[in-house]
Amino acid sequence: MDLFEYQARDVFAAHGVPVLDGAVAETPEEARAAAERLGAGVDGGRVVVKAQVKTGGRGKAGGVKLADSPQDAEDKARQILGMDIKGHTVHRVMLAPAAAIEEEYYFSVLLDRANRTYLAMASVEGGMEIEEVAATKPEALARVAVDALEGIDDAKAAAIVEQASFPAEVRDQIAAAIVKLWGVFTAEDATLVEVNPLVKTADGRIVALDGKVTLDENADFRHKDHEALVDKSAADPLEQRAKEKGLNYVKLDGEVGIIGNGAGLVMSTLDVVAYAGEDFGGVKPANFLDIGGGASAEVMANGLEIILSDPAVRSVFVNVFGGITACDAVANGIVSALALLESRGETVDKPLVVRLDGNNAAEGRRILDEAAHPLVTLVDTMDDAARRAAELAGAAGKGA
Repeated sequence: MDLFEYQARDVFAAHGVPVLDGAVAETPEEARAAAERLGAGVDGGRVVVKAQVKTGGRGKAGGVKLADSPQDAEDKARQILGMDIKGHTVHRVMLAPAAAIEEEYYFSVLLDRANRTYLAMASVEGGMEIEEVAATKPEALARVAVDALEGIDDAKAAAIVEQASFPAEVRDQIAAAIVKLWGVFTAEDATLVEVNPLVKTADGRIVALDGKVTLDENADFRHKDHEALVDKSAADPLEQRAKEKGLNYVKLDGEVGIIGNGAGLVMSTLDVVAYAGEDFGGVKPANFLDIGGGASAEVMANGLEIILSDPAVRSVFVNVFGGITACDAVANGIVSALALLESRGETVDKPLVVRLDGNNAAEGRRILDEAAHPLVTLVDTMDDAARRAAELAGAAGKGA
């Protein structure tokens, strides 16, 4: 989960990272009140009004503006709120005192999946996109591997500062900030903590002026407070409902609903459906849904309920390889799920193509044959089942 800048700032502050005071506003009037509290217009004080969107390029798009007074902050907020920045609508702005910036630096720590470790990156050339620095001046970007067990202590932070060639007068402050940022990374179970820019102000202080934080959702069970950071207004309603039911579901732009057991199998199913769909008007998968190893009737019913409530879905492909959960249990789950949905008053009117293989596959097929549900079609192979599901979706599209 990516955080908004104001959320990252709050997390930084909670862990002792030096930040500026700030406030968030969802209306121009709230922005005016926040600017007054932050001292805009007092003794020449100014505030910066920043669009809160989870994408870069805000400044170039006009989403970051300076304001000289509370009224000016209100006017600037009115200009920014509702903007579209790279497909993201601005629903709120963050206000902070304008900093007297003397120098801009860069620091981040992230999960390095390729090398199965953590990686710290630092540069004295902050303020611009780090990809540009890496491409045009790779020598200006220090890359330091971080051992998961050792982490970043004072000695490691000093080594990072040394390798990045930070000026001598700020090295101690930078090193201290790096240790605290590592604290954010570990304590919050993050996969990315980035500060760009990490600035030196005119009075010699080091301040994290802008931050990006990505949290590992797999660790949410350890962080009940992270639920408050979720941007529910931007969440897909089907994904939100699936999450509430404990389902591993991702909405896609297609017409064939997918249910499978195991992430690898579901990913393969997406591929074969997309390939088969090319012959039926470009039909594509409508979702990723992994029901896991325990395909109980309730789990299957919840999965079908989510998929069938997607108006874009025209057919459903249930692709199961029996392992720990045998295919006969899955078949009973499908039969029970359809009955359960009907008893709930749910409309079940889209065809289901089912492929069962693996443990007790023959018994699972027998159960479905005997149930003889008019919407269920059994197909022996994965490729043929994908083709049949795509064909049904394509035909339903022509008839719509």
